[in-house]
Amino acid sequence: MAKLYFNYSAMNAGKSTLLLQGSYNYIERGMNTMLLTAALDNRAGKRVIASRIGLDKKADVFTSTDDVYTMIAERHNIEHLSCILIDEAQFLSQIQVRQLSDVADDLDIPVLCYGLRTDFRGELFAGSAELLAIADRLREIKTICWCGSKASMVLRLDADGKAIKSGKQVVIGGEDVYASVCRKHWKAEEPSGNMHRGS
Repeated sequence: MAKLYFNYSAMNAGKSTLLLQGSYNYIERGMNTMLLTAALDNRAGKRVIASRIGLDKKADVFTSTDDVYTMIAERHNIEHLSCILIDEAQFLSQIQVRQLSDVADDLDIPVLCYGLRTDFRGELFAGSAELLAIADRLREIKTICWCGSKASMVLRLDADGKAIKSGKQVVIGGEDVYASVCRKHWKAEEPSGNMHRGS
């Protein structure tokens, strides 16, 4: 029986790289995959999943109101799909995560979701909360804080590189807007060792 997977981490842990490598492994063996990413994240361009190490691939996109089960089932009727891989899974709605569980359970297609667990305030994204609740398999992808400890939290930065703890949940950005840090430095609002060393 196919399973629903949630691979989660802080930012810049290599989630998109792992997703693209996973898709390549299926394609190399003559199988078809379907890649999905959130429409609102167009940092690499529209309909593109890109990694920081230079890999990228075209993808279908979802908005918060799309029926992802129907999107996948329609593609599956055209070409047999062996795996669904979803980037930016934190932006899925609770209903969409349930639809993805139906893809695994009813269409018997494995669904691999990659995304953030929490936002810059330390609160769960809706999609992540539902995936943590109902996914068959959970895997943390590790990255490190500037201090060398495991980075499990994300700080949002203002224009001067200082941490901010309020504002709307979603602001699209990269390393210029966010820093992955350990819980200790998230609580201390220290995005880099410069503040810690007093330089």
